[in-house]
Amino acid sequence: MTFALPDLWILVTLAAAAFQTVRFMLQKHLSTDTLSAGGATFARFLYSLPFIMVLLLAYLGLGDVSLPQVGAGFWGFGLLGAVSQILATVCVVLLFKQRNFAVGITFKKTEVIQTVLVGWLLLGEGVSALGFAAIALGILGLLILSGAEGAKGIKLSDLRNRAAGLGIVSGVLFAFSAVSYRGATMAVSTEDAVLRAVVTLAAVVTMQTALMLVWLRLREPGEIGAVWSARRVALWIGLTSMGGSLCWFIAFALQNAAYVKALGQVELILSLLASTLFFRERITGRELVGMGVLLGSILMLVLVI
Repeated sequence: MTFALPDLWILVTLAAAAFQTVRFMLQKHLSTDTLSAGGATFARFLYSLPFIMVLLLAYLGLGDVSLPQVGAGFWGFGLLGAVSQILATVCVVLLFKQRNFAVGITFKKTEVIQTVLVGWLLLGEGVSALGFAAIALGILGLLILSGAEGAKGIKLSDLRNRAAGLGIVSGVLFAFSAVSYRGATMAVSTEDAVLRAVVTLAAVVTMQTALMLVWLRLREPGEIGAVWSARRVALWIGLTSMGGSLCWFIAFALQNAAYVKALGQVELILSLLASTLFFRERITGRELVGMGVLLGSILMLVLVI
C-alpha cells in the first residue's frame, strides 16, 4: 500500500504521538524518583543528540546529498522554538509532581487552539472553517476527558491551582515551539521534507543541549552528574525523543502546525490505553465518551484537509 506525499504528515504525526507517550512515561519516572525538572528535561536533549547527529550524517552519506543552505530566518525560528520547548518541557515535568495532573494536562492541550493563533501571527497561516470546527470538537473531547467520573466539565475554580497554571503556560510555549519549528524547516533550501526536518532537528537539539548544560552548571550543581548516573533509563528517553521529534519535524515540514498539533491529540488516547494495558487502571465512562469525541474530531480533521 502506498501513500501520497500529502498523507505522509498523518502517518508521521501518529508515530510522533506514540513516541511521545513512551517518552513522557519515562520522564515521569525519572522526575519522580531521580532527577529535577531541569535534569529530566536535559536528559531528553543530551541523550537524543548523538542519535540525531548519526542520523543526519547517515542520511547525507547514503543519499549522496550535501548539507543544504538555510535562510536568514532559520536560526531565529530555531532559537525561539528551542527555548520555548525547553520551558514548556520543564512545565510539563513539574506537572508530574502535582495532584491536579489531569487538569493541568488538559489545559496544556489547549496548545492546539493557541497554535492556530501563533501560526497566524508568526507565519500568516490560518485554518479553514471546517478545520477549525474539527479542532474545536477535539478541545471539547479533551475537556470531557479531563474531569473525574460524574464531574460536569472544567470549573473556573480549576484555574486557581498550580497545575492549571503550568498547563496553560506549557500550552502557550508548545504552540510557539511548533510554529517556530515549521518556520525553521521552511527556511531550509531543499525540497526533501525529511532532510529539512533532520537538519532543523540537529540544529535545535544542539542549541537546547548547550543552553541546558550552561543552566544546570550555574543553577543546579550536581544535576549534570545525576543525569549521567540515570543513563540506563535516560538513554531510552533519548531514543524515543529522537523518534518523536523527527516525526514532529517531518510533519511540520509538510503541513500547517495547527493541523499537526490537532491530529497529535491522539496522544491522550494512547496515554489512556497505556494506563489500562500496562498499569491496569480502569477507563471510566466519561473517559470513553471523551475518547469518542476526540476520535471524531481527528477523523473529521483528516477528512476535511
